[in-house]
Amino acid sequence: MIDPHFSPNDAEPRIYKTWEEDGCFKPSMDTSAEAYAIVIPPPNVTGVLHMGHALNNTLQDVLCRYQRMRGKNVLWQPGTDHAGIATQMVVERQLAEEGNQDRRSMERDAFVERVWQWKEQSGGQIINQLKRLGASCDWSRERFTLDEGLSKAVRKVFVQMYNEGLIYRDKRLVNWDPQFQSAISDLEVDNREVDGHFWHFKYPLADGETYTYVEKDEDGNVVLEEERDYISIATTRPETMLGDGAVAVHPDDERYAPIVGKMVRLPLADRLIPIITDEHPDPAKGSGAVKITGAHDFDDYGVAKRHDLPMYPLMDEQARMIQSPDKDGQPVMPEKYVGMDRFEARKAVIADIDAIGLLLEVEDKKVAQPFGDRSGVVIEPMLTDQWYVDAKTLAKPAIEAVESGKTRFVPENWAKTYFEWMRNIEPWCISRQLWWGHRIPAWYGPDGEIFVGETEEEAKALAEEQLGAGVALMQDEDVLDTWFSSGLWPFSTMGWPDETPELKAFYPTATLVTAFDIIFFWVARMMMQGIHFMGEVPFKDVYIHALVRDETGAKMSKSKGNVIDPLELVDTYGADALRFTLTAMAAQGRDIKLSKSRVEGYRNFGTKLWNAARFCQMNECTLWEPGAFDPAGLKQPLNRWIVSETVKTSRAVASAIEEYRFNEAADAAYRFIWNVFCDWYLELIKPLLNGEDEAAKGETRQTAAWALDEILKLLHPMMPFLTEELWQRLAEFGPDRTTHLMVSDWPDYPDAFIDEAASAEVDWVVSLITETRSVRSDLNVPAGAKIPMSVIGADAETGRRIDTYRPLIERLARVERIYQEDTLPEGAVQFVLGEATIALSLAGSIDIGAEIARLTKEIGKLDKDIEKTAKKLDNPQFLAKAPEEVIAEQKERLDEARVTRAKLTGAKDTLEAL
Repeated sequence: MIDPHFSPNDAEPRIYKTWEEDGCFKPSMDTSAEAYAIVIPPPNVTGVLHMGHALNNTLQDVLCRYQRMRGKNVLWQPGTDHAGIATQMVVERQLAEEGNQDRRSMERDAFVERVWQWKEQSGGQIINQLKRLGASCDWSRERFTLDEGLSKAVRKVFVQMYNEGLIYRDKRLVNWDPQFQSAISDLEVDNREVDGHFWHFKYPLADGETYTYVEKDEDGNVVLEEERDYISIATTRPETMLGDGAVAVHPDDERYAPIVGKMVRLPLADRLIPIITDEHPDPAKGSGAVKITGAHDFDDYGVAKRHDLPMYPLMDEQARMIQSPDKDGQPVMPEKYVGMDRFEARKAVIADIDAIGLLLEVEDKKVAQPFGDRSGVVIEPMLTDQWYVDAKTLAKPAIEAVESGKTRFVPENWAKTYFEWMRNIEPWCISRQLWWGHRIPAWYGPDGEIFVGETEEEAKALAEEQLGAGVALMQDEDVLDTWFSSGLWPFSTMGWPDETPELKAFYPTATLVTAFDIIFFWVARMMMQGIHFMGEVPFKDVYIHALVRDETGAKMSKSKGNVIDPLELVDTYGADALRFTLTAMAAQGRDIKLSKSRVEGYRNFGTKLWNAARFCQMNECTLWEPGAFDPAGLKQPLNRWIVSETVKTSRAVASAIEEYRFNEAADAAYRFIWNVFCDWYLELIKPLLNGEDEAAKGETRQTAAWALDEILKLLHPMMPFLTEELWQRLAEFGPDRTTHLMVSDWPDYPDAFIDEAASAEVDWVVSLITETRSVRSDLNVPAGAKIPMSVIGADAETGRRIDTYRPLIERLARVERIYQEDTLPEGAVQFVLGEATIALSLAGSIDIGAEIARLTKEIGKLDKDIEKTAKKLDNPQFLAKAPEEVIAEQKERLDEARVTRAKLTGAKDTLEAL
C-alpha cells in the first residue's frame, strides 16, 4: 500500500539524490533534438536562499523540467558569482573578529589566499539550498566567475576591447564607498530618505557690488524688493563648498539676471567664482541658486563639464579632507580643515561661516542620502581615475536586437525600461579598488605608460618593443567590476573562447529569468557583450518576474520583521508546496503577496492528490496497458469525459508555460486535479467500480490509472517531488516504470481523444449537482435534508441524462426524488440549466421567515463595512498617506464585500418571492 501520508522531509533528499546520481539533470547532447538552455543568474558565493531566489529558480525549474519532458536537449547552466565586495567584506569581518591582523597588514597575496580558503570551506552554501528547492541544474557543469576558464575569458575580453578602443582609462565622478575605499556601482547604492538639513549661506558679491533682488508671485506682483550684496545658496553638504567652482542659476530666473557673469567670493576659501546660467537649477527650489562642486556631486559634475569649470577633489579614500591646488598651484581651502573627517569638517565649516555672519538659516528637511548597501556608510561622489567601457557604442546593436525582436522582454513593458536606460547610457566604470576579483590585465611603465595583455609576458613584450629591454612594469592594483565577468556568463560558462560542443549547441540560450532591478546591470551587459563577442544575442526571451512581498503587500525587510525564510517553509510544508505557491501566484506584472496560509493550502492540494492515488490503488485503478488501452475507443461517457478533460488540461498547462503565464498553468492543473479528477471523476465512477458490469469496471480502472499517470506528468514541473514519489510508488502496483517521471514524455495526444458530446453530458450533470448544492448553501438548507427536484421543459436529451444519472444526482445533490413536469410547483426555488428549469421545493426544509431575517442582518453588516471602506478610499488624505499595500488591501476588501452582498441579496430576493 502507498503510505497514508507523504513525508517531504524523508522523500525529497532521497529522490533528489537519485535524480542526480542517474544523470537526469544532464543534457542529452542529442544533436537531432531541439536545444533549450537557461543560464542561472549566478547567486553571490556569500549568499543564502531568500524568497526572491526561490521564485526565480522555481520558475526556471518549471521551464527546464517541462522542456526536458518535451524531448528537448536541455541545459540549465548553474554557477556562482565571486561577489567582490560582499566576499571581501565577509573575510575582513572574520579577520576583525580574530583581532590579530587586517587585510593590509596581510598584504595582497596572503589575503586573496585567505578568501579562497573561505570560499572552499564556507562559500556556495546557496547551491545546496537550491537543491533543496528541487532545482534540476546540471551541477556537473557548475561554474564560478573566478575559475580558470572564466578568468581566461575575462582577460581575453578586456584585452580585445582595449585594443578596439572600447576600454579606456579616464578621470570621472564615481560612487565612492569610504568603508571599502572603492568605487561601487549604482546597484550597490541604497538611496534613503533621512532627517537632514538645508544650510542657507550668503555668497558675497565681489568688490562689494550690489543689485536689486526682486521676487514676484504667480500673478507677477512684486512681493519682495531689496538691495543685496550677496547671492543665497542652500546645501545639504556644507563641507563640499570649499571646492565650489561656480554658482549656477536658471537662465529664465529674472531675480538674478543683473548679476549673471559677476563674481562672488567663496566664504572661508576666499576664492572668486563666477555666477553662471544652466538648465540644472530649479527656480522653484530653495533660492533657485545652486553651488557647483564638480568633484563631489553628479549633477554638478555635468554642469562643470558643460561650462569647463575647475573641479577640486576635497577628500581622500576614507573621506578625510585633503588639500587641492587651483590652476596656479595655490591651495583651494584653509589648511585647518585638512585631515578632518568629512562630517567633522561639516560642523567646522558651519560654525566658521556662522562666525563671519554668512549663515542665513538652517532648514530641517528630509533629504535623500546614498548609503553603501553592504558597508552602511554614506557614499561620496568622488573624482577618481578609473577604467571605463564605451557602453554607448556597445549599446547600439543591443538596442537594435530588442527593437527587431531578436530578443523580447516578457512582460513587454520592461523593454521600455531597457530602452530608456540603454539610449541614455553613460560610460561603464569597470574598475574596483578591491583585492578579491579579476585583477585588471594592465601594466604600467616608469612614466605611466599602459601595456595591456592577457599575461604579464604579453604586456612585457609590448613594453620592451616600445621602451627597450629590461623595462620594469607594475600591474594595476584594481580588480574588475563583478558585473564585467557575469556579463560574459551565457558564453563563458560554455567554454568560450574555446570552441566547445556546449557553445555550439546551446548559444544563444532560450530564456533568461530574472528580476527587473538588474535589467541595467546584468541583462543589458550580457546583451552588449554577447552580441559583440558572439555575433548574436545571448538569449531569445527575457522573462522578468515580479517581487515577492508579505501578505499585506509590503516589501520584505529585516527591519520590518516580515521576512519569510523559504527554507523554513520547505521544512514545514515541503518544497512542492512552496514551489506551487510561487508558481500559482506568478502572474505577469503583478507582485506576489505571500503568506504561510497560502503555502499550507497548496500543501493540502498535494495531500488531496496523494489520497486520490491511494483511492485508485485501493480500487485497483493503477494499471493500464499502453499497447492495449485506447483512450479514443472508450465506451463509458464518464471515461471519455475524463480523457477529454485530461487532454485539454495538458494543452492548457503547456500553452501557459510556453507563454510564461505560470499562474495560469498552475491554476489549470489545480482546477483539473482538485475539482475535476478528485472531487468529481473519482466520485462519479464509484457506481461503476462497485457495479456488476465487469467490462465497464475494467475500462474505468484503466482509465483512472491512465488519467492519474497523465496528472503526475503535467503537475511534475511544478511539484516534482510528490509526483515522482507517486510515479515510483504506483509502479509497485501498476505499470513497469523504466524511467524517472522527470524524463518521461509530456502528455501530447491527438484531437481524437477529445469527445465533446461526452464532455457536454457529464458537464451538465456536474453543473446540475453544483448549482443545487449552491442553492442549498445560500439558503441554509440543513445538510441532512433531502428535497424534491422538479425539471420543467426538458428535451429528450436532458430526459435521457436524468434517467442515466438519476441515482448519482439524487445521492450527490441530496435530492429526495427527481420529477419531470410541465409546470413549476408552488413555493419552489428555481434556476435555469440549458433549456430546462430546475425547481427545488424547500417547504418544510427551512424556516423562510427566519432565513430572510438572517440574510437581512448579514446584508446590513456588509452595508456598514462597504460604506466605511468606500469613505476611506474616497478620502484624499488617506490615499496620500497610506502605504500602497494598505490601499490595495482596502480596495480588495471593498470588492469582496460587494460581491458577497450581491450574492446574499439574490438569496434574500429568492426567499421573499416564495
